[in-house]
Amino acid sequence: MIVIFFINDPFWARVVIMIAMTWRWTGYNMMFYLAAMQNIPFETYEAAHVDGAGPVAIFFRITLPQLKPIILLTMIMTTNGNLQLFDEPMNLTGGGPAEMTTTMSQYIYNNAFVYSPAFGYSVMMSYVIVIMVALLAFIQFKVVKDD
Repeated sequence: MIVIFFINDPFWARVVIMIAMTWRWTGYNMMFYLAAMQNIPFETYEAAHVDGAGPVAIFFRITLPQLKPIILLTMIMTTNGNLQLFDEPMNLTGGGPAEMTTTMSQYIYNNAFVYSPAFGYSVMMSYVIVIMVALLAFIQFKVVKDD
């Protein structure tokens, strides 16, 4: 019988955290997609059927372009949430075996409150996260931008 200690192995600890994050955020993002898809006019689909468009063409030429703003929103929120990830790794592994599941937010917390207090360094790391979020959001806006 093979026993895997999920939390004690760095690879499996990351897998467990990924599964927890997927479980936590999938429903949240799907509500946005459901609301956006319900706002696509049915007449658009009817016109595509009359014009002879198949299901693949309808998806790529009607549904996906009209979901572009919601895709951008969920991409930015997911990126922001991943850069600020704290709860799952802290509660599941506490930083994990050999610090392999330590996130930036945990690193800031540890430097500010657990190890010797280095508040200035922790504040600077917080600003780094803010700058990274802003840069990634800007890049995502440019990638998804309508021409």
